[in-house]
Amino acid sequence: MTAKSRTSRRKFLLAAGATGAATIAMPQVSRAQTTTWKYQSTWPTKDIFHEMAVDYAKKVNDMTGGRLKLDVLAAGAVVPAFQMADAVHSGVLDAGHGVTAYWYGKHKAYSLFGTPPSFGWDAHSMLAWFYYGGGEPLYKELVNDILKLNLVGFLYFPMPTQPLGWFKKEMKTGDDFKGLKYRTVGLSADVFKDMGAAVTILPGGEIVPAMDRGLLDAAEFNNPSSDILLGFPDVSKFFMMGSHHQQSEAFEIIFNKQKFDAQPAEVKSILRNAAFAATADQFAMAHDRYSKDLEAIKKRGVNVIKTGEPLLNAQLASWNKVIAEQSKEPFFAKVIASQKDWVKRTGAYFLTNNLDSTALNAAYKNAFG
Repeated sequence: MTAKSRTSRRKFLLAAGATGAATIAMPQVSRAQTTTWKYQSTWPTKDIFHEMAVDYAKKVNDMTGGRLKLDVLAAGAVVPAFQMADAVHSGVLDAGHGVTAYWYGKHKAYSLFGTPPSFGWDAHSMLAWFYYGGGEPLYKELVNDILKLNLVGFLYFPMPTQPLGWFKKEMKTGDDFKGLKYRTVGLSADVFKDMGAAVTILPGGEIVPAMDRGLLDAAEFNNPSSDILLGFPDVSKFFMMGSHHQQSEAFEIIFNKQKFDAQPAEVKSILRNAAFAATADQFAMAHDRYSKDLEAIKKRGVNVIKTGEPLLNAQLASWNKVIAEQSKEPFFAKVIASQKDWVKRTGAYFLTNNLDSTALNAAYKNAFG
């Protein structure tokens, strides 16, 4: 081979290599293109729940390598908190972060996927029912078939039992709620109405201003961190902890179904699995923050009181009435039956295996006095 031939061959190989590299690089250029979705939470910016909405978005952004970016907006940035689901349905928003209890006005059964009755289960068991006990197909039946909503949704983050709330005095019996102007959401509104309360349903950012103006006597929201950030200790000095009204709540992430379905399979998988990653991460975060903020609440001169048995029993009695009344609607009854079947089977295991609160209290006192 002559020198001229060797030079020509070298040029040919270099050109072929460059073409091959360009061919390999082209999909990477395509994958680097960013799609941005408007993603609004139902929470005010200062709420820890909005931090959790941001955390979910960061996980998606990181996992997709910037291919899909969720542009996080706080409640009211585009629409008010209680209009978020409708905005995602219509495409005004692409995605949203909230709880199913906020859509209770669309169908009472909607609340069963976020604030179900107190059957002796917790939010971990509820999420397990959703993903392994038939809850997710029922959710899709309600959202897509019955209500005809253009939404795809996932549940995540098993919330600890929610406090009874903030009051002007200690609440001792169910009768203490008679005539009380009280804020709650979802099916617990029906429970407290049965107990005699005048219930008002408000989003988180509006509660403390309403209490400050005397429009509410008392209210519950969710947890010590949200409560102290929203300003509850400024308007009330009795914080009642422990309740049957919302033992099993979880976040709901929703997406415009057309936008979601148009995504590649791997992006749809990331949107789902990011919720599972956020479940573990945010539950750990809640352990840290909720406990610290409860101590901060005590230092603000707030009386922190554990709800007594007479009031808890009154709540259970009201739950029985609410379930019986709402189960006249066939789909509501169908979801309740599925949940009861799940709790009856799984609860038998956990109630046999796990230590009850008395034993856990004894262990805690043994360690810390």
